[in-house]
Amino acid sequence: MSENKDAFMDSDVHVDVKDYYGKVLKKTSDLKTNACVAPAQPIPGFIRQALKKVHPEVTARYYGCGLVVPECLEGCRILDLGSGSGRDCYMLSQLVSEGGHVTGIDMTEDQLDVARMYLDYHMQEFGYKKPNVSFVQGYIEALTEAGLEQDSFDTIISNCVVNLSPDKKQVLKEAYKVLKDGGELYFSDVYSNGRISEEIKKHKVLWGECLGGALWWEDLLRLAEEVGFSLPRLVTANIITVQNTELQDILGDLKFVSATYRMFKVPKRNTESCQIIYNGNITGAEDSFQFDSQYTFKINEVVEVDGEMANILTHSRFADEFTFQPTSGSSKPCGVKPKALIVDPFELVLKMGAKSPAPATGGCCSTQSASCCK
Repeated sequence: MSENKDAFMDSDVHVDVKDYYGKVLKKTSDLKTNACVAPAQPIPGFIRQALKKVHPEVTARYYGCGLVVPECLEGCRILDLGSGSGRDCYMLSQLVSEGGHVTGIDMTEDQLDVARMYLDYHMQEFGYKKPNVSFVQGYIEALTEAGLEQDSFDTIISNCVVNLSPDKKQVLKEAYKVLKDGGELYFSDVYSNGRISEEIKKHKVLWGECLGGALWWEDLLRLAEEVGFSLPRLVTANIITVQNTELQDILGDLKFVSATYRMFKVPKRNTESCQIIYNGNITGAEDSFQFDSQYTFKINEVVEVDGEMANILTHSRFADEFTFQPTSGSSKPCGVKPKALIVDPFELVLKMGAKSPAPATGGCCSTQSASCCK
């Protein structure tokens, strides 16, 4: 076989990150800042139970900065970018059920060794006849090159990993490529309140601790639009405090948040706003479903949503979870110009006191029909 000259190659950043997460860090307590262990939000009971079944060795090598559990996961095909020791994969394995599948991709052999070592253990623990989790070695900037098929995943998650890539746009492009139409990228990461200087980017510890490679949150909005995603919708955010005087002096006045965003691969349409009613069928959110920091849907309550949200709900796995109806004074299902809201994660923390929505899950991956606003 001839050598592929276009094959993705390690950059200096990738080499440093693999060394940091494979050899320098051996357990969570080895971290020098709290960027990747930001204050935890209240975790719903069913997720706590799923996490309890994950082997302690896998959990000990976990370096995430948030909880990446979107709703409606039963039967889904999920991809975890930068899956590390596999903690999130094994937790999600239980939520997608035996009929779903979770794929983890990571570039660090030492982390993958830990994840694969406990595959049989977890399948036995969950009572599954055959594995519904697999792990692939590769780069999050080169998913298709690693053998992942285009248009093959319902949902992609990522937990404090995108910031470690030197090419965030390429990560988003590859994620968009392997998502199915209507699919979602739901990810927690570290963001700054301004662009990071080259000096800070070159600091190996700050990069390894998820701060040196942090994206200015406004740049995420720009990159998502360039790639083709819907407007990133902020779910929750927490301020990160760098409890290390030496590193804080280097960072100066920069501030950081760990924030969870969700964005979708849906058609680009000038959709008008809709009035919708939540049907209450999502497991864990039977009475109330908090989609993001802007919208909370209570069962049987009419809510008018902006055009961007209407487009997402009608073209994603959430389509059958809502009833769509005409807006007041209109004979059409949708009657007002779209108005999407951009939320500053730093302002959200101040406004909400770091309060976040509780994740939920349930069976929504089998159907992706739409009923209005096409």
